[in-house]
Amino acid sequence: MLQAKLQRRLTFLMTIICVMALSAVKAQSKYGPNDTILVPIIIYNGDTLIYGDLEEVIVSAKMTEAQKQAFRKWTRLRNAVYVTYPYARQASFIINDINDSLERITEKKQRQRFIKSKESELKKKFADPLTKLSVYQGKVLMKLINRETHNSCYNIIKEYKGGFSARFWQTVAWIVGSSLKQDYDPLGDDAEMETIVREVARLYGST
Repeated sequence: MLQAKLQRRLTFLMTIICVMALSAVKAQSKYGPNDTILVPIIIYNGDTLIYGDLEEVIVSAKMTEAQKQAFRKWTRLRNAVYVTYPYARQASFIINDINDSLERITEKKQRQRFIKSKESELKKKFADPLTKLSVYQGKVLMKLINRETHNSCYNIIKEYKGGFSARFWQTVAWIVGSSLKQDYDPLGDDAEMETIVREVARLYGST
């Protein structure tokens, strides 16, 4: 009697084990042989990692009023640099040429005649486009001339035309809210301008 009960109990346990095993085999079969799931991988720094592409997600938000003002300021400065940088470069070439010529002219009247001839030449070439610049663009141009020549517009006028002319034009500049004595500080106040200048300068093959 006891032996029969043990046999039935053993049969029940074996049945349970077989059912569990069958269920496990069915669960594994959907992943293929050897219970292996094939996934793309990438080897990064010697480690094999699962790799997958995620869908692109674009996150955007409206600019704050402060950001809008900063963007408008940057755009205005960038446009002014693009307009005036070619003039600053030409001014640099011309001033260097004048300085080289003046080193060979020692007589005062000859120097004055030479400077006057160059002044007339520059007026013919630049008077029309430069008069179309806004006051703001004019300020940027003077900054860029300082950058290209390592000298302020005030000192340049003083050297070629004398102190009276320099003071006169400085007064005119002051009246319109500008100054001929503007410095250029690429690491300080003019850092943003310097970034834009370098962008523009690449178009001209210079720095």
